[in-house]
Parts: sequence; C-alpha cells; structure tokens
Amino acid sequence: MTIHEPEIKTEDILKIEDDQFKPDNVCIVTGCGTGIGRATAVAAVANNLTVAGIDINDEAGKKTEEMVRQIGGEMVFIKADLTNDDDIVRSVKEASDKGSIKFLANIAGIQHIDSIENFPMEKYDLMQQLMLRAPFFLSKLVIPHMKASADKTGVIANMASIHAHICTLNKPVYNITKFGLRALSQSISAEGQGKIRSFTVSTGFVQTPLAMNQVAAQAGQRGITEEQVITDVMMGKSRIKEMMTPIEVANIFIYGFSRHAGYLVGGDLLFDGGSVLTY
Repeated sequence: MTIHEPEIKTEDILKIEDDQFKPDNVCIVTGCGTGIGRATAVAAVANNLTVAGIDINDEAGKKTEEMVRQIGGEMVFIKADLTNDDDIVRSVKEASDKGSIKFLANIAGIQHIDSIENFPMEKYDLMQQLMLRAPFFLSKLVIPHMKASADKTGVIANMASIHAHICTLNKPVYNITKFGLRALSQSISAEGQGKIRSFTVSTGFVQTPLAMNQVAAQAGQRGITEEQVITDVMMGKSRIKEMMTPIEVANIFIYGFSRHAGYLVGGDLLFDGGSVLTY
C-alpha cells in the first residue's frame, strides 16, 4: 500500500478572524520542510501571520517558502540544525527581525524503530536533542520576546502524539520525548500566568514522510507485511480508518493559537480517531 503526502488546498485551511493574526506578528514553525510543519507554515500565513520556518533541509524549506509566496504570504526560511545551540539562537534572532514573536510551533521530529536493548545511544541522544531539548531551548528564547510584546502574551505549541498517551513497542525514545513535550507545555503554562499559554497536539498517524518511512522497519520487526502495518498497527485501534492529512493537523495548531482557545492552558488536543480512549 502506497501513501502519498496530500496536496495542501487553500479551501481546506481553517481561517480565523483574530486580532493577533496579523503580519506584524511572527509564528516560528520548526520542521517546515515537509508534512505537518509545512502545512502549519502555510496555514499560519493564510491566517495573516508572518512565518519564520526552520528546517535542516535547505531544498525542502525553500519549497515551502515558495508555496507560501504563491498564496501571497510572508515567510522567511531559516536553515538551521536544531541540535546546535548557535543555530537556534541565530534562528530566533532572524525571526525577531521580521516582527514580534507571538507564536511558536515545535514540530520537527524524527523516528527510529528499535527495542530498548538494541537502541543505539547515539540515536537516543539525537532524538532527545531534536525533539525535547530544542523545543525547551526555543521556548526559553522566545518567552522574553512574548513578554516584551505590546500585550505581553504568546502561545507555544508542541507536536505530541498518541505516543504521549500510550507507548507502543520498539518506539521507546519517541514515546519518551512525546510524553516530555506534554510536561514542557504544562510547565510553560504553569509559569505563564495565563498570558503565555502552551499546549500539545496529539494525533494518530498522519500522511507524512515520517509515518511512511517507518512502515518497512515496523514490518520487518513485527514479521508482517507493510500493508498489515498500516491496516492493523497504524490504523488498527482507530475508529476512523483513514490517516489524517497534514493540513488537518495544522488547523488544530491554528485553533490553539487563536482567541477561541484562551482556556487552553497546558492542555492536550487529542485527535486520534478514538485510538486511545475507545475500546
């Protein structure tokens, strides 16, 4: 079974009237080169925000930048390695040059399928740096910008997963980082006094390269076909048997950033087709 990353159609983007959604305000989006990161960058621009998109892949990031220009939006692509502190500091500085940093979407991530006993520690370190330390450091750097803005507010969103609620086999570090992102959002919110909000987005499997690229490894480790990985493992517990699209996930970020989510303070938006909470 082949899964293709779906096209982002403007008619599928959630658009919200919000005083904070204006070109003077900057939304930083990590992992902007593909999948959910790309869709979130496009959706943020469609909602009149200026986007600072961060990705290590120069070609993919510039493709997103071009997609944004085609819909008449403003985005600056910043090539950066989120495991490098100097790159992170530089990225926030470049983003702040474009306006007032009001929103941060920590989306960049990778996957490695292996048991705990076989898990390479260098891969553990990489995943922790990229998927937990970088979101923490970015949050640390942007919070002062948010506090210095006219109304002293801001929102930080972290891309979690159903794996921030349940743990599946051979994904130990992915599980750990996603649980950690929920704790990070709650910690930011505990300190934010209702002015600096944070939340997580937890979805099941989404039609992205990250999901597609793990099918073969799961098939090999579980001793099943690739099609069975998709139908029995990925979608097996979901009451809806189709994967979400990246723009559907991006729309959740937009809602969480908006005025309609003022009481979303440390919470998790679980959109999983019933995988976690129905039996």
